[in-house]
Amino acid sequence: MRLVDRDALDGLALHGIFIITSIESTSGAAQVSDSVKHRQSKASALAADGTLNPAPEKIGDQKFREDGFFDPRDIVQVKYEMLRRVSVDKMSVTEVSDEYGVSRPTFYQAKADFEDAGLAGLVPRKRGPHGPHKIQSEVLTFLRAQVVPGEPIRARELTNRIRTEFGLDVHPRTIERALGVKKTA
Repeated sequence: MRLVDRDALDGLALHGIFIITSIESTSGAAQVSDSVKHRQSKASALAADGTLNPAPEKIGDQKFREDGFFDPRDIVQVKYEMLRRVSVDKMSVTEVSDEYGVSRPTFYQAKADFEDAGLAGLVPRKRGPHGPHKIQSEVLTFLRAQVVPGEPIRARELTNRIRTEFGLDVHPRTIERALGVKKTA
């Protein structure tokens, strides 16, 4: 009997339980069952979409413990069911928050997102500004004009020039990022 590499077991945990089976193969390569392949491919798809629940083990709802339709790894499904439990089953927000392992503010944020955008609102997304919001084209053009090729970039000095020229307070690291300078240890 051949042992499977530990890395091959990553992602096979279901509800905190590892399912280990012996796999025999005449070709010498390990064969993986279709159900394990399906769980791995679904987890990969969820991760690629950004909808993989980082803590599926926190879900206490029994529906998610049974192997079937409800998947604790699917954060959109978990959030929707959490909202449904309050709206339809008339459970309290505190009870549902405890059962689903989230804070009450997280519940209310999911509720607001769902009310604003439906199911699409439950898909996790980065909040806040996307991309540079202080250093835009005019400031970036100014910065590039200040840089002398071959000379080190003096970000602290450039912050003072930006403050004088544009009235903006910009962190030196923001300037370095905008100019594509790698951070040194």
